[in-house]
Amino acid sequence: MLTVSNISLQFGKRILFDDVNVKFVNGNCYGVIGANGAGKSTFLKILTGDQDPTTGRIDLEPGKRMAVLSQNHFGFDQFPVLQTVIMGHKRLYEIMVEKDALYSKPDFSDEDGMKTAELEGEFADLEGWNAETDAATMLSNLGIKESHHNSLMADLPNELKVRVLIAQALFGNPDVLILDEPTNDLDLKTIGWLEDFLMDFRNTVIVVSHDRHFLDTVCTHIVDIDFSKLNLFTGNYSFWYQSSQLAARQRSDKNKKAEEKKKELMEFIARFSANAAKSKQATSRRKMLDNLDLEEIKPSSRRYPGITFHQERDAGNQILTIENLSKKSVDGVQLFTGVNFTVNKGDKIAFISKNSVALTAFYEILNNYLTADSGEFTFGTTISTAYIPNDNHSYFEGKIALIDWLRQYAQTDEEREEVYLRTFLGRMLFTGEEAMKTANVLSGGEKVRCMMSKMMLAKANLLIMDEPTNHLDLESITALNNAMRDFPGVILFTSHDHELVNTVATRIIELTPTGIIDKMMPYDDYLADAKISQLQEELYA
Repeated sequence: MLTVSNISLQFGKRILFDDVNVKFVNGNCYGVIGANGAGKSTFLKILTGDQDPTTGRIDLEPGKRMAVLSQNHFGFDQFPVLQTVIMGHKRLYEIMVEKDALYSKPDFSDEDGMKTAELEGEFADLEGWNAETDAATMLSNLGIKESHHNSLMADLPNELKVRVLIAQALFGNPDVLILDEPTNDLDLKTIGWLEDFLMDFRNTVIVVSHDRHFLDTVCTHIVDIDFSKLNLFTGNYSFWYQSSQLAARQRSDKNKKAEEKKKELMEFIARFSANAAKSKQATSRRKMLDNLDLEEIKPSSRRYPGITFHQERDAGNQILTIENLSKKSVDGVQLFTGVNFTVNKGDKIAFISKNSVALTAFYEILNNYLTADSGEFTFGTTISTAYIPNDNHSYFEGKIALIDWLRQYAQTDEEREEVYLRTFLGRMLFTGEEAMKTANVLSGGEKVRCMMSKMMLAKANLLIMDEPTNHLDLESITALNNAMRDFPGVILFTSHDHELVNTVATRIIELTPTGIIDKMMPYDDYLADAKISQLQEELYA
């Protein structure tokens, strides 16, 4: 058990945490959520001892071991990959180093012999003889080829370093496992393996993630950081979100009787419990929800941006036709070839590829930022487009005030423009003086919300989005997800957010170096289709 007692943290006049008390119990997985700047990563640092609180204490049950996903991708560059993983079990690694030092002594003494005997006993108790095999298996499961196992960390690309550090945190069955954004830079197959691992993990997990599908799959509880407090809720992220929205609606309905509210909450829990029975964590989660105290369900004070996409005019029957499109990268790698398809009215197409560069190149060609090596594309005469690129840096280089930045894209009556723009910015969570921030000092998430505003103002009937959830918090991702789902026009998009793709896309198109896969089906069905898996192997071979 990990106990947080009376924790507070203050930076000058800013209070990040105030009198926080919570217990993390063995066998549960806790998802820590909160708006950007609420202190999620800082809270994890307090738990691990990397950040001292102003007041309070953290107590780990005696004899228990904590493991943490390292955020320093260069901290182990001088070590081999396999050794880096084993270093995740600090005591085991210390024993291995000490043993090697003693055995290599030229003047090995009787005292050294007694010491090595003690170390060998402890080494065996910690299952040290299986360490290299276990570490190698974990690396392979995380997509690190055996040829890399003895390479130096410095020689690995960053996306593989992340996987090695995950293996390091998971290695040796820690009693408490702390993970900050573990799914970053992981492909879907590896995320799936990590989800399965954590669901079988019998100890305590505390995780911060912006991946809603991941949180829904692995979490038994949600820890919500709100107004400097931590609130603990039973269930996964979707249960927390839907129940908090229900509670907020009930609170605003002053005329509804208490008995009716209670009945509505109980019916909601029953419906969610039935859905939980179909999930991988069926038994434990359903029991938790069935035994849930209704007082646990409270409205959240979290603010969601008002994202709504409208189209100036409906699209005609001719949307977009692409014929024999191909493109190579600047270093000659074939990104995609033989791209032929027609976009239909109402399509919401998720584009996927093992190479993210291919996806960005494809969108840049459609928006005339890049020229294809061969082929052509034609938009229908009724089509208007709006684009959110993966890299939006060029849009925010000037020191122009945010309200003036947005004014560039507004089409309003001048007399009403100021009020309209301020109201619009308020919906996007830029209130008061924030409207006068200069574009060049905005955070990554603020820039994406501005690009969303630009897209909304365009009122286009075909939206193109390249990783629009990058840098967004869970609230903005949820609002975007709902807006994309409700949009009546056509959307072409790419996203690593599993939940967004699965709930928005009506069609999946996969770009490969030798052709495309084009299927009218939900994302989860696409991933589960054995015939598609076989076709992928052929096209990527």
